[in-house]
Amino acid sequence: MTLGATGVGAAARTRYARRLVAAWWLALPALLLAWATLASDFRVTQVQTRLVEGTYTLDATVDYGFSPEALEALANGVPLTILMQLQVRRADAWIWASSVTDLQLRYAIRHKPLSETYEVYRLPGTTGRTFVTREAAIAALGEIKGLQLVDQNRLEPGVAYEVQFKVSLDIEALPLPLRPTAYLSGAWKLASRWTKWPLIR
Repeated sequence: MTLGATGVGAAARTRYARRLVAAWWLALPALLLAWATLASDFRVTQVQTRLVEGTYTLDATVDYGFSPEALEALANGVPLTILMQLQVRRADAWIWASSVTDLQLRYAIRHKPLSETYEVYRLPGTTGRTFVTREAAIAALGEIKGLQLVDQNRLEPGVAYEVQFKVSLDIEALPLPLRPTAYLSGAWKLASRWTKWPLIR
């Protein structure tokens, strides 16, 4: 009788251990994806606004943590396009309220194998600034200076406004054969969160 109970207990523990291992293997892809997202992603680290000749302008810094897959594609001649979304809104606006300004801008970085240089440029367009190293090009891509946001006359006196800012890798701009992989892989779903910064007046 005692041996039978012990045998049942051992079998139960074995089944439990097997279920635990199975659950771990099922959860592993999600854990790896979460780790990859933390290791490689985009972050808006600083935003400043200034009034210049009646127009509010923006200076910002973005930390582009490209994934190894994206960097490999870049090294092989695939341009990477960044979608930048900017909104100027009343600080007390409801979520469905219209924005004073709603901008969508695109910048690109590409590798030029013949000259072994990297180029950063704004779209639409085909030329921009050239850099000797990839690191310098990515750093320049993350430096935004003097971007015009909104005319001073469009803002109500005495009302607080904020800038909402997001950047993401534009998968739609990738070459067509690469898009199915990019849609399914977390390594290509690179984006910052929406960040909010006060519009200094």
